[in-house]
Amino acid sequence: QVQLVESGGGSVQAGGSLRLSCAASGRTISSYAMGWFRQAPGKEREFVATISWKGSTTYNTDSVKGRFAISRDNAKNTVYLQMNSLQPEDTAVYYCAAARRGGVVFREVDYDYWGQGTQVTVSS
Repeated sequence: QVQLVESGGGSVQAGGSLRLSCAASGRTISSYAMGWFRQAPGKEREFVATISWKGSTTYNTDSVKGRFAISRDNAKNTVYLQMNSLQPEDTAVYYCAAARRGGVVFREVDYDYWGQGTQVTVSS
């Protein structure tokens, strides 16, 4: 079993930055693909970014390209989401997820473990 705990959320003004962290415990995630998803009020959860097990391949959804960056430190068993130029439409609960496969993973159903989420609120 893998336990995931997100941190780093909070409130920020438009144009600001936040760095989310996802700390894993229970077992190493070095062979897992990792991803970030978000759910805004009244909306379905959506894909944000994914990273392969080595960190050599990343992919962001179009709405965050050029602003968000996913990275990982396997030695620390941690995945990050650097969020810059935040906009009010980025307001959501952000979830970290782990998939028992090596390459990038885009679909929710393909992830095996989920964190509880961290709130990000961006004011205009």
